[in-house]
Amino acid sequence: MITGVSTASLFLRELNEDALTVLGGLGVRSTEIFLTTFSEYTEEFARLLLSRRGNLQINSVHLLNTQFEPQLFGAHPRARADAYKILDGAMRSAQIFGARRYTFHATTRLKRNASPPDYVKAGENFCEIAAHCAAFGVQLCLENVHWALYNEPGIFKNLKKYCPQLMGVLDVKQARLSCYPYQMYIKDMEGSISHVHLSDVDERGRICLPGKGIFCFEECFRRLKDAGFDGAALIEVYAGDYGEYAELKQACDYLDEIIYKIG
Repeated sequence: MITGVSTASLFLRELNEDALTVLGGLGVRSTEIFLTTFSEYTEEFARLLLSRRGNLQINSVHLLNTQFEPQLFGAHPRARADAYKILDGAMRSAQIFGARRYTFHATTRLKRNASPPDYVKAGENFCEIAAHCAAFGVQLCLENVHWALYNEPGIFKNLKKYCPQLMGVLDVKQARLSCYPYQMYIKDMEGSISHVHLSDVDERGRICLPGKGIFCFEECFRRLKDAGFDGAALIEVYAGDYGEYAELKQACDYLDEIIYKIG
């Protein structure tokens, strides 16, 4: 396993290109680039990020879900075609700056009466989306998110039946918000976990950096290891969840010690 920090952790503190410079200067080893708007889905911007990458390993790319991801599953032909154009542009950018994984949310579940997934139809959609990503050397990875498609254990395993190439992303924060134990998501994605998003939580339920709260990372890493995971463990918190940038590297060091301990 390799630790790292998502650029989402510096959102509204630094622009993406500057976030890479900050993380590289701290000695962080890996990152996920969270592209947040259409002007960042361009080849020009991708080359700017590449020039700022330095020694950072770009594990994955994350896009702003509500801008176009739900429309990839839509019935309206023009909306769907436009969504695929945006997807292809974003994946071309990912190819340029070196991301080989796409952290994907898919459709939203913002309505209380959202119906259960049609796994056969959804599987067909996922296969088509995955093929577009694969054309740029990027793997489609579905993240558990409490307000999106994968909001409870069991959904990933059912989708995987119809889209065997699909990989998963575990987010322990989102697992907590979904009111299901993260262990259930690990079991659901066992053997197919691409990377993970990590954060800690204090006694009052507030998000904080790993090592500053009460979450048992040793148990989490042991369960991930038992599930066959050996990828990037990326810290993803909000900009107000920590103070100085140096704390991000300290959190990585804390996680590295635990990973070393469990072998």
